[in-house]
Amino acid sequence: MNSHLAAGIGMTSARTRDRLIERLRAEGIVNPAVLERIREVPRHLFVDEALASRAYEDTALPLGHGQTISQPFIVALMTQALLEGIPPNTKIPKVLEIGTGCGYQTAVLAPFVRHLYSVERIQPLLKRAQQQMRALKIRNVSMRLADGWNGWASQAPFDAILVTAAPETVPAKLLEQLADGGRLLIPVGRSGRQSLLRVVRHGDEFKTEELLPVSFVPLLGGTET
Repeated sequence: MNSHLAAGIGMTSARTRDRLIERLRAEGIVNPAVLERIREVPRHLFVDEALASRAYEDTALPLGHGQTISQPFIVALMTQALLEGIPPNTKIPKVLEIGTGCGYQTAVLAPFVRHLYSVERIQPLLKRAQQQMRALKIRNVSMRLADGWNGWASQAPFDAILVTAAPETVPAKLLEQLADGGRLLIPVGRSGRQSLLRVVRHGDEFKTEELLPVSFVPLLGGTET
């Protein structure tokens, strides 16, 4: 880890982070634990050094490999939506994340769950995310290289599933791997016409709620090494 970046100076100052938190609060992020976690996680460590000065802007940034780090508002919103209705200080037992990317969403979500399973299809991004989890001493995350369309069947069922790339339809295998009473957060639709959905399972029925329009990279199949 670059010690200069990790020191929390310059673009990582408390004032810079406070401005981001105030913006998120104004945009509707009201969960105080989520806001504090966004403040704590060093987003500048998850982007290329050349973009570190923009790390605390509320914007998506390129990661390479055709992927992006989601804007803080979306990360906060998806985390808040996943936690809605869960008592404070209660951790979700088992969560699946599809699309580890650089690991920023993973790092934000990790304290709210007992164990987080995360799937990434691009090996260089997975290795980078694994390094960041070790550097930040986040120990309740298991990661693997795999096709996100298939979920992680050997660890199912999951109390919650969070997807950070957009299929055109909800993958059937993810619905199958959702526990009864569990919730799935997923962007769905073609580029330019995507909506963030929250799907809650009740036995063999699934109740779907549309949260807001979003723009994510597509959920692709297969893996890349």
